[in-house]
Amino acid sequence: MDYFSESIKQAIRTVPDWPKPGVAFRDITTVLQDKTAFRKLIDAFVHRYHGQEIDAVAAVDARGFIIGSALAYELNASLVLVRKKGKLPFDTLVEDYELEYGTASVELHEDAFKAGDKVVLVDDLIATGGTMLAASRLIRRIGAEIVEVAAMIDLPDLGGSRKLQEEGLKVYTVCAFDGE
Repeated sequence: MDYFSESIKQAIRTVPDWPKPGVAFRDITTVLQDKTAFRKLIDAFVHRYHGQEIDAVAAVDARGFIIGSALAYELNASLVLVRKKGKLPFDTLVEDYELEYGTASVELHEDAFKAGDKVVLVDDLIATGGTMLAASRLIRRIGAEIVEVAAMIDLPDLGGSRKLQEEGLKVYTVCAFDGE
């Protein structure tokens, strides 16, 4: 892990037993509040994609919007919002996915991309991968190409990154909490 990744990881607060006993919640608000850590975070993503022809950054509701908007601005790319169902006002495509208990849905405007657009899909973390898989399926249904799925944090014990890779997606995360 490089210096930037380690310093960002150190800036993430771990809240034990929240929202339920046995869960170690990774709180990103401490990164956002620390101007140096936040700059390093955005710079890590910008440096990764700088010089590539990225047409759009697709940001997942809601914390992905924070990273996605700054990244889209820096890459001179459009910002596309992948929202929870019922939040977009125009014609949408919807993708359902499994949760631990039940299902959820994400949606995307039908005209969010042009066929062949090169897209980076961004969220704050990858846990079980359900939201990112659903978002990637929506983007691909429109005909855009996902260059990479990116997040600040990977929780590899939960298997999400592996599931994304099994779907043929490249995955980039700034830091990981593996078995911690």
